[in-house]
Amino acid sequence: MSTWLLSCNPKKFDLDGHRRDGHVLTSWTVVRYVSEVEAGDKFVLWVGGPNAGVVAYGHFTGVAEYGQPDLRYWTEDPGPRHFVPLVVDKWLDLRVPKQRLVDDPRMSDATILRQPFAGSPHRLTDEQWQAVREAIQVSVTADPDWDLEPGDEIRRVDLHAKFGGSTQNGISPCGTTDNVLIFTAPSSGHQHGYYDTWNEDGTFHYTGEGQTGDQKMIRGNRAILDHRETGKRLRLFDGARGTVRYLGEWTLDAEEPYTEDEAPATGGGDLRKVIRFHMVPIKATITAPEVEIGQAYVAPDETVAPAPVTPSAPDPDLVGRNLSMHRRLQNLLAVEAQRRGYIALSPDVSDPDFDLAWRDGEGRLSVCEVKSLTPANEARQLRAGLGQVLDYQDQLRERAPEVSAVLWVEREPSERRWVDLCQRVGVTLAWPGEEEAAFRSDRN
Repeated sequence: MSTWLLSCNPKKFDLDGHRRDGHVLTSWTVVRYVSEVEAGDKFVLWVGGPNAGVVAYGHFTGVAEYGQPDLRYWTEDPGPRHFVPLVVDKWLDLRVPKQRLVDDPRMSDATILRQPFAGSPHRLTDEQWQAVREAIQVSVTADPDWDLEPGDEIRRVDLHAKFGGSTQNGISPCGTTDNVLIFTAPSSGHQHGYYDTWNEDGTFHYTGEGQTGDQKMIRGNRAILDHRETGKRLRLFDGARGTVRYLGEWTLDAEEPYTEDEAPATGGGDLRKVIRFHMVPIKATITAPEVEIGQAYVAPDETVAPAPVTPSAPDPDLVGRNLSMHRRLQNLLAVEAQRRGYIALSPDVSDPDFDLAWRDGEGRLSVCEVKSLTPANEARQLRAGLGQVLDYQDQLRERAPEVSAVLWVEREPSERRWVDLCQRVGVTLAWPGEEEAAFRSDRN
């Protein structure tokens, strides 16, 4: 039995398109060793280009035969060729990057590295085959050099000292290890239009990098999108500074890796295009029910430059004059909660996007939505706030035995019916001067 490496030039044959259209790979063209390939021989499939590496392995099921290829995925007609029939035993979720093999001294004489443009197949010695198989094993199993388990906490500076990458960015590709470190922090990210969301099915939508202007598929964003091709593992962390918590290994949804959305720029500026990566957990990742609700309260900056109100903004309370007032109301209520002995909380990565929550000494939780009010927007803001806080309360009920809902507004509404309506659905409506009502809600 012989072992081989089949090579694919993506400029000549669209392998990704072939797979995307649902075709099963059953043969491959060979121009060398035509009379030597036979049933039972094993192979690995190599794709060239900037992110060259091994993408699959399998075995031959017969000898080479002569025929005309299916031209749909060829950029030009290659003419009649010899084909060897085969079965792909496994397509790799993470490509074995070329550099991993270049660094292995057993591969020093491999023709795919010395003569990459030579036609298929490349013969592999027993030693080279073993080197390739060991590299594949690293890609399909846990990285032996990664020693963090989901839920572990580590100082960010220590994390980068060990695995590489920048200490400043939310997306940090590592040059010294095969990882892309990704950091999510709702309490600070919202200031820059980063609205990451944890979905009910356990998937996670992560907003790409770029605080102003339309986000582009470059740098960190490109590193996430290409992680399979580069052989990099996506490692998600809760928090952006100081001590961060590991949330496991993720990959992109194969059918819809990302979508484009709109969000305000830093400080509530104009809407711009953002990239939303659709991430799926793959290695014992913490899911929402296992994560404690909230994190220590992080006060948002009240000194933001007002931006014009955009009619299509996702929340009128988070743009223009209202943004500064919204944050001031929120911060003052958090200070009052702490003065009364409660633990003030900001949303964590697994939580709904509430403005503020607090917990008493017995573990009872109150969740709060904050709304600024003007005569022109009062009814709209009260309707929106009531719906939002009911949604937060409903989402948190499975994770907390008692959850009270509070709608905290800038001033007393002009119509008493709003107080009565909120009371009927179990929500406390309160405003500055009525703090006792807000904090009485957790004893209802």
